[in-house]
Amino acid sequence: MNIGVIGTGNMGTILIEAFLDSGAVQADQLVITNRTLAKAFAIQRAHPGITVAADAAEIVQRCGIVMLCVKPFDIHPLLQQLAPHWTREHCLVSITSPISVEQLEAAVPCQVVRAIPSIANRALSGSILVTFGSRCSAACRQTIDALFRRIASPVSIDEAITRVASDIASCGPAFFSYLLRRFIEAAAAKTAISTEQATMLATDMIIGLGELLRRDLYTLQTLQEKVCVKGGITGEGIAVLERRLDGVFEEVLAKTHEKFREDVEKVRQQFSS
Repeated sequence: MNIGVIGTGNMGTILIEAFLDSGAVQADQLVITNRTLAKAFAIQRAHPGITVAADAAEIVQRCGIVMLCVKPFDIHPLLQQLAPHWTREHCLVSITSPISVEQLEAAVPCQVVRAIPSIANRALSGSILVTFGSRCSAACRQTIDALFRRIASPVSIDEAITRVASDIASCGPAFFSYLLRRFIEAAAAKTAISTEQATMLATDMIIGLGELLRRDLYTLQTLQEKVCVKGGITGEGIAVLERRLDGVFEEVLAKTHEKFREDVEKVRQQFSS
C-alpha cells in the first residue's frame, strides 16, 4: 500500500526519514507533496525512489494511507478541496493536536487517526500519541500501530489529555533542550570550561540519563537520591533549583494550554462554518 505525505515541513520530513531509516516503509511506497514542491523534490533527491506528486489530490488518488502534516488552520480548507477524492477505504492520519478525530470524521467519509509525533521519532525513539476515530477498522488500527511502532512507542490517549500529553512528549524535547543549553551557557560563562567541552559533557550526560531510564535501572526519584548524597555538592545545587523552579512548569503548562484553547476555538469556527 502506498503511503502519502502532504506537507514536507519539519514534522513531515521527520516522519518520512524515520519510516525509511527504520525500514517500515520503502522509498517506492512513499508519495509526497508540499505547497512548495522544491522541498519535496529535495527529499526525493536524498531518497531516490520516492514519488513527488503534483498536488494533494494526486496523493489521495494514489495512496491508501494519507498523512496530513500541514498547519492546523490549513487543514479544513485542504479537506474541502480534497472532498471529491476520499473513499471509505482511505485512512487519513492528521498530526495536529487542536483538531479532534470527531471533527475530522465530520469532514471526510474515511477512517481517521490523529497521531502526534515527536522530534525524538527521528532517532526511532520517543512516543507518538495516537487517537483512533470511531470508523477505524481493526485492520486499519493494526496497520497504523505496526507502522508507528517501527519508529516510536505508540501511546493511545483520550481527548481530555491531548494538550498535556503533547507538552510532555512533543514539546518536552524543546523545553529540556532549552534548559540544558542554559546550563551549558552558565558553565562556560562562570568557569574555565569551553562551550564545546561543556556541550560534549552535557550531551554524554543526557544520553546516559536516558539509557539509565530506558533500562529501568533507576526511576527519576531513585536516580536523584543516588546522586544527591546527604551533605554533598549535588544537594546544594538541587536546593537552588527547588527555590527557583517553584511554579515554573505550572506556568509553562498554563501558557501552552491557553494557546491550545485559542487554536481549538479557531479550528472549531472553521469546521462549523
